[in-house]
Amino acid sequence: MKRKKIGGWIGLGLLSVLLGMQLIRPVKNAGEATGANDITRVIPTSGGVQQVLAASCYDCHSNHTEYPWYTEVMPVGWWIGHHVEEGKEELNFTEAGSYAVKKLDHKLEEIEEEVREGKMPPSDYTRIHEGAKLTGEQKQLLYDWVKEGREVLRN
Repeated sequence: MKRKKIGGWIGLGLLSVLLGMQLIRPVKNAGEATGANDITRVIPTSGGVQQVLAASCYDCHSNHTEYPWYTEVMPVGWWIGHHVEEGKEELNFTEAGSYAVKKLDHKLEEIEEEVREGKMPPSDYTRIHEGAKLTGEQKQLLYDWVKEGREVLRN
């Protein structure tokens, strides 16, 4: 009988913690995806490249994230919020126009490297966001854009 009571209290305690976690919400990344300092203001960007960036990159690398329903459940929302913050710290397309030329050139180089190595977009993201997977044609579009962008920065 004592085991049943202890188990009940533990279960109630865990439920209380889980419910309490729902009250602590992360700040949403709800700004504009493009703006005055957007990378497209510095690097000429075709509609095809813009579509690829929007579908595969902007959720984690811009000032605007489209959040799926499950981010409303903590601790999943915290994890995704942290992931977005890390992504923006590494590269923020919305603010990239304000980067120093040398930094932006390096970020473009990293884009190509990460895509070639299959690190971007990450598999945990593409597993859930099927439309974010890059085709060979989309990858080539990005490589060409990076090459052109780096040439623009050198001139």
